[in-house]
Amino acid sequence: MFRRRTEPQTDPAQADAADAEPVPTTVPRPARAATGMAGMGLRARPSGLGSRLRSILGVGAPATEATWDEVEEALIAADVGATTTLDLVEAARQRLRAGGGRSGDDVRRALADEVRARLDAAGSGIFELGPAPAIILFVGVNGTGKTTTIGKLAWRLRNEGRNVALAAADTFRAAAIEQLRIWGEQVGVPVIAQRAGADPGAVAFDAVAAAESRGLDAVLVDTAGRLQNKTQLMAELAKIRTVIERRQAGQPRHVLLVLDATTGQNGLLQAEAFSREAGVTGIVLTKLDGSAKGGVAVAVADRLGVPIVFAGVGEEIDALAPFDPAAYVEWLFAA
Repeated sequence: MFRRRTEPQTDPAQADAADAEPVPTTVPRPARAATGMAGMGLRARPSGLGSRLRSILGVGAPATEATWDEVEEALIAADVGATTTLDLVEAARQRLRAGGGRSGDDVRRALADEVRARLDAAGSGIFELGPAPAIILFVGVNGTGKTTTIGKLAWRLRNEGRNVALAAADTFRAAAIEQLRIWGEQVGVPVIAQRAGADPGAVAFDAVAAAESRGLDAVLVDTAGRLQNKTQLMAELAKIRTVIERRQAGQPRHVLLVLDATTGQNGLLQAEAFSREAGVTGIVLTKLDGSAKGGVAVAVADRLGVPIVFAGVGEEIDALAPFDPAAYVEWLFAA
């Protein structure tokens, strides 16, 4: 039986310290050229889902009812989620019945194919700015790597020759504004900001105005991830969106939800809430390289139907990789 865990209360100063994200002191040049798992910065995990499935299924022995029960347990333990797991297993069994396969390798292949189908059904994960300027709104709870992701994407866009600015619309925390300024200095892009406690909508308005007047290709807008309650947080995001929409039709171009892959099903609950309230268009899955499970990507794609566009796979400034469904499936099922 699952029990709801209550979060301890902390004062704002303690919360700011806990939410702080590291900023690199040097900015390396791009160095990623590999493909597949390596291209995404991922390595096979000895204790991952693939290893557990190989232990359960063996190589040549046919799958039994007891085996399928163990497969379900392995998928749930990998953070795929109960609902998605049941659907995956049933679809894999139907696939095997249609194709005549029964061996452990057949089961793994069928499961991998079903995972890939769900990722593909969520839509293309290809990230495109579109016509300039593109206002990109970043949402998510604090501690997921949101500010770090903004800095990494700004660096990536700059290396593509784009003219970029950052906007500090998380005015609830003074530390958030300072963190974004540090990222701006390291990446070499301007930061649009006001004082702590200022109206986030005013920062968003300034961001769109700057995009128009400076001829920017993109403005990456940080937002608050923690207010006194969820209703207040969602209302603040809705206000920022409205300000941007009124200033320029068709904006924000993207609303990217930053999720921590290590939080498992809690991350899925966050994704569902933000998707309903903030109009999320894409997911950035951070700390994927640090997750012993990693299956939450399957659950998010399956339950929300929102594409995963980037994966955070390290602390280095270039460790933000375009999400590659084929490489992810290879990593998830690697033994």
